[in-house]
Amino acid sequence: MSETTGPEADEGSTAAAGRGSTADVPLAKGAVSAPGPDGQPRKVSRRFPLFTRDTARPEGGGRAAAGDAPAPARQWPLLSVVSLVGLGLLLTAFDVFRVGTLLIGIALIGGAVLRWALPDVGMLAVRSRFTDMVTYGVLGVAIALLAMMAQPDPWLVIPFLDDTLHYTI
Repeated sequence: MSETTGPEADEGSTAAAGRGSTADVPLAKGAVSAPGPDGQPRKVSRRFPLFTRDTARPEGGGRAAAGDAPAPARQWPLLSVVSLVGLGLLLTAFDVFRVGTLLIGIALIGGAVLRWALPDVGMLAVRSRFTDMVTYGVLGVAIALLAMMAQPDPWLVIPFLDDTLHYTI
C-alpha cells in the first residue's frame, strides 16, 4: 500500500504521520501557505496579523517619470494638485474667498482626472484608482459648488434649495 504525503495528502490521511522517513515531504494539515524560509510548508491562520509587515502599493502608485529624473519631475501630478490647492488657500487668505475655494475645487477635480488618465501618478495614488477618482471628484465638485453658491451675490442659484431650507426649519 502506498503512502500519501505532501500536498496530495488530505486531512484524514494519517498513515505516514508516525513513520520517520526523511525522504518524504512532511504532511501539512489544514490551511497551508507558501513554503517558509526553510522550505517547509507553513501553517497559517485566517486571523489578521497583529503587526502589518508590508502593504500593497496602490494601483498606479509608480513614478510618473523615470527613476533617474529629479524628485519634482517624478511627482509632478501630486505637485500640480498641491500647488493649485496652495494657491487657492493663499487667495482665500487674501480675502478672495470665492475664487480661492473655486480653485481648490478645480484642483481636486484635476486630481481625479489625472488619476483616471495617467497610468502612473506617483504619490497622488493613495488608494485604488476607483476610490481615488471618486474621492477627489466628489470633494472637488462639492467644494466648487459651495464656492459658487456662497453668499453674498452667489454665482449659482439653485431655487429648490431655498424652498427646502424654509420647509425644514
